[in-house]
Amino acid sequence: MDLRDYLRIFHKNWILIALCALVGVAVAAVFSLMATPKYKAETELYVSVRAGDTAATTDLVQGTSFARQAVTSYVSVVDSASVLDRVIKELKLDTTPGALAAKVSAESPLNTVLIDITVTDDDPQRAADIANSVGKNTSYIVTNKLENAQGGASLVNVQTIQPATTPTRPSSPNVPINVLLGLLVGLGVGILASFLRSILDTRIHNAHDIEQVTDRPILGAVSFDPSAKKRPLIVHADPRNPRAESFRSLRTNLQFVNIGGPRSYVITSSVPGEGKSTTAANLAISLAETGARVALIDGDLRLPKVAEYMGIEGAVGLTDVLIGRAELTDVLQKWGRGQLYVLPAGAIPPNPSELLGSAVMANLINDLTSEFDFVLVDAPPLLLVTDAAVISKLTGGAILAAASGRTKKNELAAAVRALDHIDSRLVGVVVTMLPVKGPDSYGYGVYGYGVQNEIVDDEVSDHRVRRAAQA
Repeated sequence: MDLRDYLRIFHKNWILIALCALVGVAVAAVFSLMATPKYKAETELYVSVRAGDTAATTDLVQGTSFARQAVTSYVSVVDSASVLDRVIKELKLDTTPGALAAKVSAESPLNTVLIDITVTDDDPQRAADIANSVGKNTSYIVTNKLENAQGGASLVNVQTIQPATTPTRPSSPNVPINVLLGLLVGLGVGILASFLRSILDTRIHNAHDIEQVTDRPILGAVSFDPSAKKRPLIVHADPRNPRAESFRSLRTNLQFVNIGGPRSYVITSSVPGEGKSTTAANLAISLAETGARVALIDGDLRLPKVAEYMGIEGAVGLTDVLIGRAELTDVLQKWGRGQLYVLPAGAIPPNPSELLGSAVMANLINDLTSEFDFVLVDAPPLLLVTDAAVISKLTGGAILAAASGRTKKNELAAAVRALDHIDSRLVGVVVTMLPVKGPDSYGYGVYGYGVQNEIVDDEVSDHRVRRAAQA
């Protein structure tokens, strides 16, 4: 994956990432609001060693050194039972030394004779009282119990140099920090979920996904149009529509992929619903716009759609020619003002694969290829039946339609393998149903000058199709 792949994942899943971040912030805020506030009170003790009036400088240095060594032991005395028992009795607390020890912590800064005592409690005044009492009783235990040699005066002196005051603000929960952590955790979860979603998503979305399956070129890209079923012949119904221009780009690319070879192609897909029939019809119309002689054959003898899309009578067609019941010149219908001729499927036979793989079909393709500049055959999906694979051996190659967000990578790979196994040529791939917005969208330039987003009424489009079919 390169930088563009990461950016595409972020762009595609930004709503998920933002939602996870908001959830993280909300959870952190609710937790902070529901948590019981805790207050910290701190006091500081100073440990020293007494020396007599006649003490030498060496004695003072030795006393200070002893205090530094002993202070680490005195830290452990702070939360001992002997100290906390006296604190509980003094303040009349309803608790045990073990429970109180969980609220008391002590430490000594490095190379000092100081002891910092911190008490955490949900009552600010009680926290200060406990801290001062702990400091006072630690001093008592050290000087009167631990360092009182033979009942005399203790040489160690522990005194409070910073008494605890009542805290005015809670130490926890720290709402800003919690919200920031919630935001970071939410972003992390959202990004992780986005990558998992991208890894687990096996559908084709863009050119990069297709390049992972096959090295054949991408001949064209057609955006998704929710009204495609109502006006499938977009090149004829709305010539200035960006989708119409995309079929013209497909036409241009196709004119250069098989220079010198037979310009007959079977147009198919991996599975149903990928737009192969509309691609074949619109490509045929766009080729005819250049003045080329084009023959469009409906080779889908199982679920024919070309006659319906082109607005012509389809009761008699390819099937009748293959079984010898009709002549090609009698059923080949001229469409539009150009040199486009359509051969509908005719009646649905019980043995489509046998008819399409027959010598008669091969002769028919050869005759049309010699007479027309382009021959396009709309065939059934490759993974359902063998019809398209059979026809591809009779033509110059196959063009695969792959629907963005619908076709799975393994389906496209299986379709490519099906063609490779019979040594059939895959001319290229046409990506259909690309989203018009988002990281997987396909950018279209404005066709023509001025505002070209013409809205064609469905009835007008149907009328144009019928008129072109009758011309």
